[in-house]
Amino acid sequence: MDLDLKGKSVVVTGGGSNIGRAIVLAFASEGANIVIGDIDTNQAQKTADLALQLGAASATVQQTDVTQYDQAKALIKAAADKHGALDVLVNNVGWDRLMFFTQTEPSFWQKVIQINYVGVLNCTHAALEVMVPRNSGAIVSISSDASRQGEPREAVYGGCKAAVNSFMKTIAKENGRYGIRCNVVCPGVTIPSSSDEVGGTSMWSDAGSMFTPEQLEKVAKALPLRKVGRPQDIANAVAFLASNKSAGHVTGQVLSVSGGYSMIG
Repeated sequence: MDLDLKGKSVVVTGGGSNIGRAIVLAFASEGANIVIGDIDTNQAQKTADLALQLGAASATVQQTDVTQYDQAKALIKAAADKHGALDVLVNNVGWDRLMFFTQTEPSFWQKVIQINYVGVLNCTHAALEVMVPRNSGAIVSISSDASRQGEPREAVYGGCKAAVNSFMKTIAKENGRYGIRCNVVCPGVTIPSSSDEVGGTSMWSDAGSMFTPEQLEKVAKALPLRKVGRPQDIANAVAFLASNKSAGHVTGQVLSVSGGYSMIG
């Protein structure tokens, strides 16, 4: 499907593994220019190489810790300098460990908050500095259905993702006058298809610590579509929302892509 993304300048944070990887490859198939911001440059480079094979106009890697504002700014600047603009930012970076809140400590809370929320603030602020003067741009942030109705063992993570939802709605209202669209995609349980899709820093590097096969089977049976999500499911929604051709009049929306886990209208 031609989403009119050919030649567009796209930044994907955490684009080396799992959902981020699938997002990069979705933009690659549309012929976009992609900069992957990732702390794991080895895994990100593997994804960039594959993106080029799939038709990306260009695909490069910028080592980035999104919790550091100067690194977020450098990532956006690298894309804008290389491609002359920034058309799309995908705030994909996320991290968690499944634990009941009473099992966690403040150091864990801070890590989750920094990666899942402050990282979005940093990258979005840097992107707007480039997008606003051009009166154009699309920002898509990856949240979670845990943000919409709560999920045991994801208390702090779900709270951060709820903050992302609210933040993006506000950014959409503040910047719509500049032609900038801001939307959110909320995955449910979304698992990589193979170990090749994740790097060593990914929360899925030890998939068994996230869900046992028996737990995944129970999750699938509880969903209306009777299946857990795959990264490509999320990537398809992100590409749709990033495209002015398909979603040019869509902004401030929170879209669940979760097999029907969350149905909010």
